[in-house]
Amino acid sequence: MEPTGRRVRRAFTAEYKAEVVALCHSSGKTTSAVAQDLGLTATVVRRWVAQAEIDSGRRDGLTTAEREEFARLRKENRVLREERDILKRATVFFAKETR
Repeated sequence: MEPTGRRVRRAFTAEYKAEVVALCHSSGKTTSAVAQDLGLTATVVRRWVAQAEIDSGRRDGLTTAEREEFARLRKENRVLREERDILKRATVFFAKETR
């Protein structure tokens, strides 16, 4: 934990997540029990299991690849808007200079 009392955000590899999901399916334990055994929160394990079901087509929702594409497109859109705004300000600046 950090001095502020908040947990440090941990990052997990895709392989580790897949192993946890497989353990949930094969062990016969609840996701909460598996999470507790591994020192994880039940919420994150449930989220990983749900995302694995979406990725395999057993549940409706956005796949991991679709989520990554949306994130990439949002970032690209933000950059393009910033560039457009910069060009607008430059146009106004140079329009004032030429008068």
